[in-house]
Order: sequence, then structure tokens, then C-alpha cells
Amino acid sequence: MFKIIQSDKRHLGDHGWLQARWHFSFSDYHDPDNMNFGALRVFNDDVVQGGGGFPMHPHRDMEIVTYVIEGELEHRDHMGHVGKIGPGGVQVMTAGKGVVHSEANPSKTVATRLLQMWVMPAARGTQPRYEDRAFTTKDRLNRLFPIVSSGDLPGSLTIGQDARFYVSRLEAGKTLEHSLSPGRLGYFFVITGSVSLNGQAVNAGDQARISDEVNLKIVASTDAELILIDLPPL
Repeated sequence: MFKIIQSDKRHLGDHGWLQARWHFSFSDYHDPDNMNFGALRVFNDDVVQGGGGFPMHPHRDMEIVTYVIEGELEHRDHMGHVGKIGPGGVQVMTAGKGVVHSEANPSKTVATRLLQMWVMPAARGTQPRYEDRAFTTKDRLNRLFPIVSSGDLPGSLTIGQDARFYVSRLEAGKTLEHSLSPGRLGYFFVITGSVSLNGQAVNAGDQARISDEVNLKIVASTDAELILIDLPPL
């Protein structure tokens, strides 16, 4: 079963320095019927203008994954980590028993577009941790490239939940396939371009919430960038 939600149905928050499109209830957007999808609690598609950013603020008991699409993002936290990632770069943060961090666009003139995704952890009160890594367009070209997992996918960054994040740069006419194990959920988002997902059109900014499906077939109608999250239910 697929539930496709088109781009213009997302919540839009325009704060000047930040244009935020939220897929689930977040901050001042509240919908009790749209709190999460399985273990996925947050999926934010953010554009941070030059010089903008999120000042130091706390989190706890959440697995936070950030994927940069355009521009750069600079991370700082109370543990002493300082990191900067560019397009295709990924950072993960286990908030655990408590972390304080900031995220900023280090450029004064170039906007940064990023996806920030929160996954509810398998265990609470764990030790906070941070990690980032640069990936290239070649890594994800015409394949579902794993960037985050529970540690079971070689080369991926690790979070404390049995969730797997894949990204792809798919050229027009190319096809990808993925199998979901029984009981697993899929969350699919088209970053740019257009594809079909099991024969249904999914365009830039659209999301598909997938349940009770085993085999997924993705065909690029145009050159496209996409992300697929293979999730456990709650």
C-alpha cells in the first residue's frame, strides 16, 4: 500500500532566514494524526539562507540524521565536535541522555538545502555521539547507496535503531529495485526530478509512505535525486 503526499501538501514555514517544509508535526505545526510513520518522527526539508542557522539547543533520546543537498552545513556540539559537510555529506547524532548542538550555514551568500530526519531510538538514555562523512555523486549513481544503518551495512554511518537510509542519483530511464522484509515500512522522497514507484508517479517534493509492500521498483522519468528509508514499525 502506498500513500503519496504531494509536495504542496507539506507544511511550509517561512522564517526569512529559513524556509522549512515539514512532513510531520514539528515546532509550531501540530497535527495529532501526523506525528510519525513507524519509527520516523521528523522529516524536514530545509533551506537555510546565507549566514543563517540554528543556535545551540538541546535534544535527548533521538537519532538525528542530516543529509546536505546544496551548500554547506557546519556542526558544533558540547562534546567538542566541529564538522562541516557539503552536498552528499551526511551527519548522524545520537542524542541519548542529552546533547547540545548548533547547525549553521557557514556561507554569507550561498543557501544550504538539507534534509533533517529524526528516528526514535531502540534504547533510551544511551551515550551521546556524533559522526559525519562525505559521500560523492559517483557513490550513489544509479544505485541505492546506503548512508545510515544500525551498523549492518558496510560503510554506512551508525544509529541506534534498525533503520536503513539509502540515497540515489538516478539517470533518466534507469531502474532500481528494493525489497522490504515483511512488516517493514518504506519512506520514499524525491529530492529533484521525477520517477515512478511501482507504476505511480512521484515528483520532486513528493513523499510516499509505504506499508504492506515487499518489492519496490523505481524508474526515473527524468534525472532524479531520491532518498529511501527502510523502517521498523513502532
